[in-house]
Order: sequence, then structure tokens, then C-alpha cells
Amino acid sequence: MSASDTSIAIARTAAKAAADKIAQDIVALDVSDRLALADVFLIASAPSERQVNAIVDGIEEELAKKDLRPVRREGRSGGRWVLLDYSDIVIHVQHEEDRVFYALERLWKDCPVVDLQLGDDASAKAAAASDTE
Repeated sequence: MSASDTSIAIARTAAKAAADKIAQDIVALDVSDRLALADVFLIASAPSERQVNAIVDGIEEELAKKDLRPVRREGRSGGRWVLLDYSDIVIHVQHEEDRVFYALERLWKDCPVVDLQLGDDASAKAAAASDTE
């Protein structure tokens, strides 16, 4: 079994919202074969707590336009690792240091990567942001 089309569409919407807030290294993994409680893990990172929270805000605002609200939210106050649980989609927005340390992609390396169809827009925004730092 693989992730449903609906789950993939939601992940793509969330990924685009994250990219619009200059999230880095946006990756989606199809965990449906390995995990009964979710179809897709979306992972993104940022260099500061403030930007982590801005990315989370952007994702929540965009998904709310589709009448989607997280059933659970964790880590918001710290801004280091925020988890948004939309049942079939679990979104992890991490501070870049925490992302390296916890290495979720390594833990789920056997899962297929979902094509988020972000194109070069996300890469260009991320490159522009890193040039200004």
C-alpha cells in the first residue's frame, strides 16, 4: 500500500507553504507501508526558532484554507522541533541543528520519497535566503 492521493496532495500544499516561508531541505516520505497511523512524513528545517515558527504558521494558514486543522501540535513553545499531526500527514519542522542530530530521514531511509513538485522555485528561495545570511 502506498500513500493516498489525498495525503500526497496535502503534503504538497504544506510543502509549498513551507517553501514560501523559506524552509530548507523539504522532504516527504511515504511511511504508509511501515506505519499504520500516517501516510506521509513531511520534514523541513530552518536556521532559527523564529523561522521554524514562521514556517509552522504558514503551513497551518494554508491548510486551514482547505478546512484542515491539526489534531495535535507539539513543540510550538520551544520552536526547535514542531510537530503538526494532520492524521494521515505528520509534519516535522525542525531547527537545522536538531534535524541533523535526530536524522529522521536516516531512520525512515527505507521509505520512498514523495515527489513534492516544488520545482526550482523552492531551491531558488532557499539559495537567496542563505546568500543574505
